[in-house]
Amino acid sequence: MNVPDALLYTESHEWIKREGENIRVGITDHAQAELTDVVFVEIPKMGRTVNAKEALAVVESVKAASDIYAPVKGTVIDANKALEANPALINTDPYGEGWIFVLKIDNPEDLKTLKDAAAYKQQTS
Repeated sequence: MNVPDALLYTESHEWIKREGENIRVGITDHAQAELTDVVFVEIPKMGRTVNAKEALAVVESVKAASDIYAPVKGTVIDANKALEANPALINTDPYGEGWIFVLKIDNPEDLKTLKDAAAYKQQTS
């Protein structure tokens, strides 16, 4: 299982990449493997404000549908429209082209509540 050290993680299997005042979010390699073939992604609406742990997007596979949660409080400033045409990007490149949304975070201190790679690996082992 691929768990990049440079990212942060949630218990609900989202990964977080810090980009200044913003964070890019997707689902982990573990999550996409559990879902199997992703066939549809409902991306969030631009400008939507969310609280931490609030459902923000949906990923559907041939096996199940899963909510994707906001890791921290913030506002959606970008969403990966490429997933509408090619949802399988989540399976083929979960940490790259398969990202789901970008949040402008309200409070950078909130990121301290997230897991580092070592803690996430322990959770999934």
